[in-house]
Amino acid sequence: MNVRVRRVYEPSEPDDGVRVLVDRLWPRGLAKDAARVDEWPKALTPSTELRRWFHADGGSYEEFAERYEAELAEPAAAEALDGVRGLVREGPVTLLTASKTPERSHAAVLAGLIGEGKGTGTGKSRQKGKG
Repeated sequence: MNVRVRRVYEPSEPDDGVRVLVDRLWPRGLAKDAARVDEWPKALTPSTELRRWFHADGGSYEEFAERYEAELAEPAAAEALDGVRGLVREGPVTLLTASKTPERSHAAVLAGLIGEGKGTGTGKSRQKGKG
């Protein structure tokens, strides 16, 4: 698969390809030139309400993923998702997040959707052992 998920705080690597920040807010304490971010499609990020529900209310990852996939079906998000899929067709793409657990974050949901080439709202972005 040409897409992977990494923490934005990790140093860039030669095989990262296009580095896409998938967080709504710029990562705390990180200089923009040090991050080496090529794209920042904010339309791909979960809504503030969904993020708060997941983090503050202790929502399950599975339900978070389903709700997030539903948000990704909205026109602006779907267009941004198609844009990232286009990048993946051209070469490697690294989805960057500040999440401390990127394998259980919205970035992992995105990677699953992109890697499967599926539409949104399918509930199939979760990988075994991730939830």
